[in-house]
Order: sequence, then C-alpha cells, then structure tokens
Amino acid sequence: MYPAFTHYHYELKRQVLALTGKIRIYGPDGSLALYSEQKMFKLREDIRAYEDESKNRELLWIQARQVIDFAAAYDVVDSTIGQKIGALRRKGWRSLTQDTWEILDPFDQSIGMLHEDSLGRALLRRLLLGTLLPQQYDLLLSDGRAAASFRQHFNLFRYALALDFRAEVEGFDRRLGLAAGILLAVIEGKQQN
Repeated sequence: MYPAFTHYHYELKRQVLALTGKIRIYGPDGSLALYSEQKMFKLREDIRAYEDESKNRELLWIQARQVIDFAAAYDVVDSTIGQKIGALRRKGWRSLTQDTWEILDPFDQSIGMLHEDSLGRALLRRLLLGTLLPQQYDLLLSDGRAAASFRQHFNLFRYALALDFRAEVEGFDRRLGLAAGILLAVIEGKQQN
C-alpha cells in the first residue's frame, strides 16, 4: 500500500478563498501526505487526491455516481492500481438533521457508518451556532467496532479536521476513511458558501 495511507493520524485543512476545494492532508510528523483538489465545472462531483501539490501522481479518485442525488453515492478508486476500493453514500433525509454516511465495500455491501456525534449537537449547529460548535464524527464498522474518529478544530477562518484511525482495528481500509474526510470538507465548504 502507498505510504500516504499507512498513518494512524492525519490533519486535514481546507483552503479558503479558492475557486475549487483545495485540501491538504498532513501526516503525524506534519509533512504533506495528500493534496486534494475538486475539478471545476463538472456536472458530477470529481475529486482527486495527489501525492503532492505538483499533481504528478494521482492516488485517489472520488466521483459522484449521478449529477444530482439527494442520497449521493461516491465511488472511491485507488488511482495507483485503477481499482474501486469502496464507496460512500450519504443518507439523504437523515443527514438533514445529523450527517450520516454509509461506508460500502467494492461490491456496494455496507461495512459501516460514519455519523455526526449526536442529534442534539447537530441540531444546535444547524439552527443556532453554525461553525461555532465544531463537528465530530465516529466511524463504526457493521460489527460495532470503532474504526476512526474525525474531530473538527474550532477556527473561524478555515476548516481543519483531525482524522484518527484505530491501530487495533483490522480490516478497515484507511483510503476509504481519508476519502470520507475529503468529502466532509468539500461538502461542508459548499454548505458554508
């Protein structure tokens, strides 16, 4: 597996004041692990993650299956081997009150859920506090094991998210977790604009 996908902790930062969603993901030592950029003027979401900002080596490709879809599904492809590694599907109605994503394997079978911390806090964010109350997400596998947690840092001027993967959880592909973090940052950016 490519070295950028082997860490247990990442810091994701979304650039503000950019025409496209530009996201930098840093490894535990503070070095750039991935650089992601959303393609402009595409009817379907098209997000690429690269080894660095030169964009010479594409590592991940995240693409929406349909142009407009309330419960959007995004395929995640490992570009280094050209193989679909899974998908992320937003739970449409449920996500209106509390962000919820279904994690799917390469055959679209559910293997877990990514959900916002609590309904009460989610409603407070949506109705009163907005970005003043940072988001938190937990990624639980279908068997109940916690595979990762995502914690937004409070900052009025940029979106920053800590991605923590559990070292002891076998069988969860961190590439799907990183793709989920990128999607959260892109979608949150659209909701704030």
